[in-house]
Amino acid sequence: MNQTDQYILGIETSCDETAAAIVKNGREIVANVVASQIESHKRFGGVVPEIASRHHVEQLTIVFEEAMNQAKLGFEDLSAIAVTEGPGLVGALLTGVNAAKALAFAHDLPLIGVHHIAGHIYANRLIAELEFPLLALVVSGGHTELVYMKEHGSFEVIGETLDDAAGEAYDKVARTLGLPYPGGPHIDRLAHEGEPTIDLPRAWLEEGSFDFSFSGLKSAVINTLHNAKQKGIQLEAKDIAASFQASVIDVLVTKTSQAVDRYKVKQLLLAGGVAANKGLRTALEKEFSTREGLQLIIPPLSLCTDNAAMIAAAGSILYEKGKRSDFALNANPGLELTSY
Repeated sequence: MNQTDQYILGIETSCDETAAAIVKNGREIVANVVASQIESHKRFGGVVPEIASRHHVEQLTIVFEEAMNQAKLGFEDLSAIAVTEGPGLVGALLTGVNAAKALAFAHDLPLIGVHHIAGHIYANRLIAELEFPLLALVVSGGHTELVYMKEHGSFEVIGETLDDAAGEAYDKVARTLGLPYPGGPHIDRLAHEGEPTIDLPRAWLEEGSFDFSFSGLKSAVINTLHNAKQKGIQLEAKDIAASFQASVIDVLVTKTSQAVDRYKVKQLLLAGGVAANKGLRTALEKEFSTREGLQLIIPPLSLCTDNAAMIAAAGSILYEKGKRSDFALNANPGLELTSY
């Protein structure tokens, strides 16, 4: 092992995945372990915070050990420990933060608190080196944002959701259609079987705005289903799904295209759990893959959903910039994405 190599252990427990990973030099995954809780939460139709926290406590030691074994490294080989400090579920975040503090203290390693969304953005650096300026489209259960970056660690949120995030809208529409949790993948699958025959709204907001709004669309789907039921009309779930997804993707792609043109970026990154949506991935490739002077980066499915490799990748930039957290580090469920 080259002594100049940087190895960062990443820890992610912001929601319902318990994850640990080791990333070399900010770019290379040498271990990536994720323990999912989907089966535990499925019967409740969503994540139950107390259950999520309990599972994290049970799984954390197991995923640490598995990551270290996969990497064939000891704690003395690590450069630092990076952990998600927020945003997320406060109890879930606390389990990861306290475990990271214990490991950092026990092994005399630097501790680095990482913003969850910065992690999603930096998942793309595990695919290709970032070139600035760039634009990141972040689409997840709790976030829908357009983030402009002029250099490493520089985040300017130029557009964000004013109400429901796209992923949240997907889950609510899925629940209305009687689909199991998590609803997003089921909507995506059905959308490819149906036709967008139902006229649903697109919230463009005021001219020139890069903000998003999906609450009205969600309500329109619920009202459409309710009115059809009142009239004794049977609507196909696959056509509802296709129409809903067409509206979401139309707004996301159009606003992203306008932002790419205005900010003259070299790269467009897709990030977040909804980045796994096949319809969105296809639409972005169709719109941007041949655009001159622009590189479109879409991470593999394993790096779209919550994982710790992305936290280690984002943590490596903080490490290189000399940023450190002390042992007063705490869970911050409302943490803002700021430059560092």
